[in-house]
Amino acid sequence: MKYGKKIGVGNTATVYEWEESKVLKLFHQDYPREAVEKEFQNANLIWNMDFGKPKAYGIIFYEEKIGIIYDRLEGESLLDWVMKTGDIQGCAVYMAKLHKKIIQNSISNVPNYKEFLKYNIVNAQNLNEKEKVLYMLDKLPNGNTLCHGDFHTGNIFISDGQTMVIDFMNICHGDFLYDIARTTFLIEYTPVPVGAKDKETLFQFKKTLADLYLMQMNVTREMIQDYLSVIIASREGECPNER
Repeated sequence: MKYGKKIGVGNTATVYEWEESKVLKLFHQDYPREAVEKEFQNANLIWNMDFGKPKAYGIIFYEEKIGIIYDRLEGESLLDWVMKTGDIQGCAVYMAKLHKKIIQNSISNVPNYKEFLKYNIVNAQNLNEKEKVLYMLDKLPNGNTLCHGDFHTGNIFISDGQTMVIDFMNICHGDFLYDIARTTFLIEYTPVPVGAKDKETLFQFKKTLADLYLMQMNVTREMIQDYLSVIIASREGECPNER
């Protein structure tokens, strides 16, 4: 069958309407098949856990691309919601409430968060003091907490006050503070959009949201400082063109 209208575009895929209240997440040309299979497997591993998320139904091949069929989510992304409402405090509350439900779960048959970070550190071309960073990573605690790995406002949907999380590519297990630090990084440290008119306001917005989110999670910056240092260093390998 033919997909319907375009719903959204991300870094790795475009989402289209599909049959019976479903969507097709169609990955970009030449996107690795094993990465798509990993996301589908992750979505099924966590399906019975107690937090909001869409169900994944299957993998299909369409016009020389590979995609996953998911439930269609109603509402809008939390990013669109907070930009529209300006309610940063409310956004932080929604984020923390959902994130606390996610990290209440344990999992072991997914990668250790340290594997993800180590791979990116080792492959970073312009990273100084790699051995120092790897030593810091090695000293961080292990754990079996479910870590989403990409938990931010763009991957949260909200409808009638109910939230759901999407994008299961980076799921891993580890200490819960890793996932909180990773979210803090994604909120605060990733660059503002190219061509943004008022960058200073956006920088302050991101910093304020990160502060409020951490308060709602009952976590201090001191508690996540070493995680943040390693995450920032590993980003050189994960997204080498990000500036």
